[in-house]
Amino acid sequence: MRKTLSIVTAALVVAGLAACSSGAPEPSATPAANACQNVKAGDASKSIKVSGDFGATPKVTVPTPLKTTDIERSVVITGKGAEVKGGSSVAIALAAYNGITGKELTPAVGFDGQAPQTIQVDDKTYVPGLVRAVECLPLKSRVVLTATAKEAFGSRDISTLNIKPTDPVVFVVDLAKEVPTRADGKSVTPPAGFPTVKLSSSGEPNITIPKSDPPTETKIGVLKQGDGDVVQPGDTVTVQYKGVLWRNGQTFDSSWSRGESVSFQTTGVVVGFKKALEGQKVGSQVIAIVPPADGYGAKGSGDIKATDTMVFVVDILDTKR
Repeated sequence: MRKTLSIVTAALVVAGLAACSSGAPEPSATPAANACQNVKAGDASKSIKVSGDFGATPKVTVPTPLKTTDIERSVVITGKGAEVKGGSSVAIALAAYNGITGKELTPAVGFDGQAPQTIQVDDKTYVPGLVRAVECLPLKSRVVLTATAKEAFGSRDISTLNIKPTDPVVFVVDLAKEVPTRADGKSVTPPAGFPTVKLSSSGEPNITIPKSDPPTETKIGVLKQGDGDVVQPGDTVTVQYKGVLWRNGQTFDSSWSRGESVSFQTTGVVVGFKKALEGQKVGSQVIAIVPPADGYGAKGSGDIKATDTMVFVVDILDTKR
């Protein structure tokens, strides 16, 4: 994905807030076994005034300058949904504030019917502050987390946010729903002539390219048939995907290798990927053979040459109008 940003242009929750790290995992990484730090409320988190209904853009008042030396979490609304476990994927709405000025760090996302953003509850993938905010709470909860930028973002680059590591920050998060990490549809007979797909225990597809020339037009096949909502043009979808080159089977991008699902609008990707998504049902696994004309064209992209046909296997996990 790092070399094919036109495929996934909206995979981050907000600039800098959920970017996966290219370095070593944070020391406090949450294992899938659901070991939670269960951060407690304190004077700083309790001082943040939040009003409004769950799912609606909150009205937030930050007493400035906020004073905090530790990470704190206060629950504003206690939901009645299932508990968020370590390693799970959760759709959230998020507002983030500079504790010095009280102003938004970036525009809020996911409120008032906007498409939620999906994060994985694992700070090897997402910034520690977001993981600490949502872990081990019931869905449909609203939470306030206060921390220094260093505690909230760990080793991530925060230079674009115009804050210092010692500055206080505030997250207000609504825990909307859990999102599957792999397609759960019914397996169907693979299309003839398509690459062979075998799944690992994690759900990651291993793709074997046939010893033949690729088709000259985009071909779409269904490997698992889901029964969820139909992806409409312009929807924001959450997916897991893997892309390989027809000429040598080389993987050029994989969300599975990063241990995270990604969210983006269908209109923000290459044509062949768009065709693989729109009209399909959530829970489906789709394979797409994408020739250059519906991919990166004559210019190519990174390791993808102008003559390369791409093959994608995509698990469609969620969609939002």
